Amino acid sequence: MSMQTVYFTVDLAIHDGQVDAFERIAQQMIDGTKNEPGALGYEWYFSADRKRCRLLETYENADAVFAHMTGPVVQVLVPKMLQNASITLFEVFGDPGPMAAAMLIGVGAEIFAPWRGLGR
Repeated sequence: MSMQTVYFTVDLAIHDGQVDAFERIAQQMIDGTKNEPGALGYEWYFSADRKRCRLLETYENADAVFAHMTGPVVQVLVPKMLQNASITLFEVFGDPGPMAAAMLIGVGAEIFAPWRGLGR
């Protein structure tokens, strides 16, 4: 990946008794993200007890991040998901661009700017 690539790590705590509803909305989010240009990865992982979930997202560049942030997955489905879970950690790695950065910071994300690496 290049230094333009942007990564998200989102940790979620699933509310008691809400795992089935959470899974249904997560699947809708996966289906919607498949159609977004520049969305390279959108991977969900559950803890063994299914009370926590980690979402790993990868975007080609800042334009792809902005498209995701302003699209229906974030604007429509994330509020529904947050009825069933709480964000406990949200980290962004890379430059999401100024407009997306403002949106991300507004929802509590911490942004880590690129420094060095082996980009391909």
